[in-house]
Amino acid sequence: MGFVRSLCVCITFLSCLISSVHGQATARPGPVSGTRIGFYATTCPTAETIVRNAVTAGFNSNPRIAPGILRMHFHDCFVQGCDGSVLISGSNTERTAVPNLNLRGFEVIDNAKTQLEAACPGVVSCADILALAARDTVVLTRGLGWAVPTGRRDGRVSLASNANNLPGPGDSVAVQQQKFSALGLNTRELVVLAGGHTIGTAGCIVFRNRLFNNTDTTVDQAFLTQLQTQCPQNGDGSVRVDLDTGSAATFDNSYFNNLARGRGVLQSDHVLWTDPATRPIVQQLMSPRSTFNTEFARAMVRMSNIGVLTGATGEIRRVCSAVN
Repeated sequence: MGFVRSLCVCITFLSCLISSVHGQATARPGPVSGTRIGFYATTCPTAETIVRNAVTAGFNSNPRIAPGILRMHFHDCFVQGCDGSVLISGSNTERTAVPNLNLRGFEVIDNAKTQLEAACPGVVSCADILALAARDTVVLTRGLGWAVPTGRRDGRVSLASNANNLPGPGDSVAVQQQKFSALGLNTRELVVLAGGHTIGTAGCIVFRNRLFNNTDTTVDQAFLTQLQTQCPQNGDGSVRVDLDTGSAATFDNSYFNNLARGRGVLQSDHVLWTDPATRPIVQQLMSPRSTFNTEFARAMVRMSNIGVLTGATGEIRRVCSAVN
């Protein structure tokens, strides 16, 4: 996840209450500047239903699209703001940047857009579809839903070079803090959003460099041996490993418990436990009384309003993979 220009978070959280939307337990955020809940209530009242049905169909066909779409939204927001620029295809676009090569779920977003254009032509932005879809994937993996403020418009620029500074799997806590702080997100939100790794996998090539000649005694040695078996030094780098051992298909707080046991797969995850700046936050989120799900919903709304285009800025793309 990266950026090249200063972006701002244009929302304020006053509260996070629990309500019910479409039968799901839902975290309802406070007021948001620039976007608002129910933006399409009049212009396209079926918008959220269409997106949810498209995501559900994609998930039922391939559950791996859940962490894929969540990660895609994260990568979109950290590069020039949440403007759907990661969805644009073509040479030298964000999709061709190394951190984005394994993103998945584009076909789900395209399917939702096709249906929305049939129902409400030129109304719903691709950036909003992605924000809604990210929420829906969390719900499908048994996490807490939230009311998504909408009203984003789509960006017209997508360059691979803009994605060079996305937070990486080897980043220290200090580097992660710098990258999140530049976008208005604090250290607690950093840790909470990292909890999105409770679902999904990583390819061996992403973290194999830390598996051999590792003298870090805070790493669970039995787990290290297990990873070495799954990802041998000269093995297939595309082999996938669960980021949350034992619970990779369920959105819960077990990810933090694994960090405390020295079972963080990525170095950037592992250091959240070993660094004194983030360890207390991990300890709170791993407890039986953890507020992780509610905090994740709150942090996602904050993140999804980074550098949004609203009003007369940007455009509403006819297809998500190309500018108009």
